[in-house]
Amino acid sequence: MRYKILFISSWFPNKLEPTSGNFVQRHAEAVSLLHDVEVLHAIGDSSQQINYLFDDQVINGVRTLIIYYKNTKIPFLNFLRRMKAYQRGFKHLEKPDLIHANVLQNSMLFAVYLKKIFKIPFLVTEHWSGFLGINRQKLSNNERLIAKLIANNASFVLPVSKYLRDDLMKMNWKTNFRVVGNVVDIKLFQVKSSIPENFIFLHISNLVPVKNPDKIILAAVKLRQINQNFELHIGGDGNIEKLNHLIDENNASSFIKTFSMLTLNEVATKMRNSTCFILFSDYENLPCVLLETLSSGTPAIAARVGGIPEIVNKDRGVLIDNSEEELYQAMKKVLLNQVIFKKPELLHEFVEKHFSIEVIARKFDEIYREILQ
Repeated sequence: MRYKILFISSWFPNKLEPTSGNFVQRHAEAVSLLHDVEVLHAIGDSSQQINYLFDDQVINGVRTLIIYYKNTKIPFLNFLRRMKAYQRGFKHLEKPDLIHANVLQNSMLFAVYLKKIFKIPFLVTEHWSGFLGINRQKLSNNERLIAKLIANNASFVLPVSKYLRDDLMKMNWKTNFRVVGNVVDIKLFQVKSSIPENFIFLHISNLVPVKNPDKIILAAVKLRQINQNFELHIGGDGNIEKLNHLIDENNASSFIKTFSMLTLNEVATKMRNSTCFILFSDYENLPCVLLETLSSGTPAIAARVGGIPEIVNKDRGVLIDNSEEELYQAMKKVLLNQVIFKKPELLHEFVEKHFSIEVIARKFDEIYREILQ
């Protein structure tokens, strides 16, 4: 039996933030293999003249209704408009059997509303690094109370990593926990057919400070002093100009190349054409970008934070502490071929076995049926 599943999320790709919550979109697309899925999202636009603007599309086979509301400088008024946007949008969609909410922020109070008014059960997938122990002191009392209210009403909370699950369980919520990871399109991120001739380190992210792109650049500059046989390609949907300035300061433009936001197809090609990926974040959950690079057959140097050790080990990459010296030494060892990784086909096989669209769809399907039957 195919159930009707409605995805709602605190984050979702939209015209204002094209990559925000793209991992939620991928989950929805995975579930659509086995169930009838619709997506409802609401987001404020301060440049908008009318109070509500409906954008109703079918994206990759999934009906996606995004409602833009007129944003103000008053947070509570924005919250009320967002809830009103969700209510209006819900009337245009089929009544679901189950709500699949994402990210325990105040927008997901709408899932609690639907449960109370229409008796529709819901679960929540949690991606947010804000709930990690390392960040929890930054949460306001309101954020903690809202998350607890939503979680206690949910049939399940589904963190994307074991590490996040363990930290969430310390919040003393009265709910069920089960880990369901992020998803990778292994047909798009297919394994490389050959090893690249030129040695290329690659970093792709939103380039925010916690990703430490500047430290990656400086490690490459230091490595260049002893070995000239590599390039660093670094970029994404962030501040490229700041990186270019740092590169120019270090006279490194001949071997460090930047790029702006890429399509998924371009990301996949870049990963296949690279020798080693670098992710040197202060904290992470279960980063899609690492799963995608492994699916492409490219190993990774990655900081030993969050759920990263669940996917990167000595066969698939190099785990390091958050130390610039360790990053430099790891890059040096990989460049000098002093570490041996599994063949690209085996890296891809690991992702296929645990994080492919079919595998993640089945995991969600089992939980949906447990709730609804």
